[in-house]
Amino acid sequence: MTAVLLALTGMIVFALGYRYYSSFIAERIYRLDPTFKTPAHQFNDGVDFVPTRKEILWGHHFTSVAGAAPILGPAIAVYWGWLPAIIWVLLGTVFAAGVHDFGAIVISNRHKGNSMGTLASRIIGKRAKNLFLFIILILVLMVNAVFAWVIANLFINFPASVIPVMIEIPLALWIGYIVYKKSRSILLPSIVALVVMYGLAVITAKVELLQIDLVRYFGGAEAAGLFGLTSKESAFLIWIAVLFAYGYVASILPVWKLLQPRDYINSHQLILGLLVLYAGLFFLRPEVTAPAFNMAATDVSWFPLLFITIACGAISGFHGLVSSGTTSKQLDRETDARFVGYLGAVGEGTLALISIIAVITAFATTGAFLDTYHSFAAASSSGLGTFVNGAAQLATGLWIPSDIGRTIVAVIVISFAATSLDTSIRLMRYIIAELGKEYKLKAITGTHGATMLAIGTSTLLVLMPGTAQGFGGGGYHLWPLFGTSNQLLAGITLLIISVWLKRLGRNYLPTLIPMIFILFMTIWAMTQQIFFQWMGVEDKMILFVLGAMILGFALWILLEAFAAFYRKDPPINEDISG
Repeated sequence: MTAVLLALTGMIVFALGYRYYSSFIAERIYRLDPTFKTPAHQFNDGVDFVPTRKEILWGHHFTSVAGAAPILGPAIAVYWGWLPAIIWVLLGTVFAAGVHDFGAIVISNRHKGNSMGTLASRIIGKRAKNLFLFIILILVLMVNAVFAWVIANLFINFPASVIPVMIEIPLALWIGYIVYKKSRSILLPSIVALVVMYGLAVITAKVELLQIDLVRYFGGAEAAGLFGLTSKESAFLIWIAVLFAYGYVASILPVWKLLQPRDYINSHQLILGLLVLYAGLFFLRPEVTAPAFNMAATDVSWFPLLFITIACGAISGFHGLVSSGTTSKQLDRETDARFVGYLGAVGEGTLALISIIAVITAFATTGAFLDTYHSFAAASSSGLGTFVNGAAQLATGLWIPSDIGRTIVAVIVISFAATSLDTSIRLMRYIIAELGKEYKLKAITGTHGATMLAIGTSTLLVLMPGTAQGFGGGGYHLWPLFGTSNQLLAGITLLIISVWLKRLGRNYLPTLIPMIFILFMTIWAMTQQIFFQWMGVEDKMILFVLGAMILGFALWILLEAFAAFYRKDPPINEDISG
């Protein structure tokens, strides 16, 4: 089968979903009101609450939720075969992710821009709030630690990407200044920024002197580094310190200074990257060499783990945190929520689709694919690298040399991961401050106190020893919890929206049906992991304890939510507007 046919099928499904299904959801279910005064206007503080044009906000939202996950998850999940992976990406995006992301923005917008944790308190009950916040806190902590490792690893393996990635920061600050202080258009400056970044990517790919290769600076892979560490471990330490220092500053700056303009650049970067990859695909017309169903994949069952492995790109609870944590606070008009939320999910589905295609066309033969993807563990460790190489191969269809293509793809992946990293740190700061207010811990209710705690705990997790990923990979101690915790959040978010819709007297089936599916698959997968893989295993004790706590808290929230769902509360006649 040709990969072009798969791409065309996916594009048609996504287009129909946005044109018709999202319109139905907007008009008949969420009933968007163009006259509603959004929290961005109600509480405009120039820092977190900032009315933003929908195109710019879409860029922030899209790149914040995209990160590396819609690339990595699908690149791993093709281990079971490309057909189940593509079906889940297409149907999950249209009927689950779009409704979830869109709905989280709308419900937060209707409740003063509050986060899903606070909304859980109001709609389900006060006990649910703190339980929900605990699950969120564990999730964003894992995101912070693992994305820092991923970025540091990419910097080490693709040193030509460092300067093009770093130059984006001053470019974004410059764009923020001229757009918000000088009231100029953002389109032309962001295009200039892309030209500068990719121009540098071409130069650094060819000029070794401009490649920031810390391992080489320490004398090579076998040389000693800092504090008794190897040269590679020293490079990890330096990059992780740089990343968290950047994350601290980026997460406390007003969103218009760095977050929005950088994300707008990244949205153009993603659009351009997708155009290059899809255009290269249509020119090359490669054959799919991976199997539709991998009958040799017997070590780990695809059912239900496929629906956990591909989260971002189908549906992800982290999206609900971004939607209610930052995006809803920047919504200019309520009707923009469809464009930002649903189309953002479609954009991520498009990225997940090309990730699958890049991997399943990267190998010369089916045997070569099976040699690399001989086990689920092998797929997990090689998925991201396979995508980078496969994407670079697709770019050659537009006569882009493979070394330049690899650098540009690495720049794109790192830029998105960095966006998710500092958005996650900002979300963690919100959650810590919220818990500080709840328990009257004044030291962590302020911006700097909460951010310092977020950075400190993330750093400690990163530096925990004893992982197969080596120094700096401490986040992988908890990473097996990410998929299930993430999907639990997605299911609970859909449940909160369903309860809200029921109390408004509206049709809640479009959120209830995907909620039931996601929660069933997730609880099944989590129960298997906790009681059949981690219980009684010495080096899995932290996973067993935290996993059991998260599962217990989630089941408690579900019981409270179902009680609220069937409780005969008085109907809500009007949504909250201030």
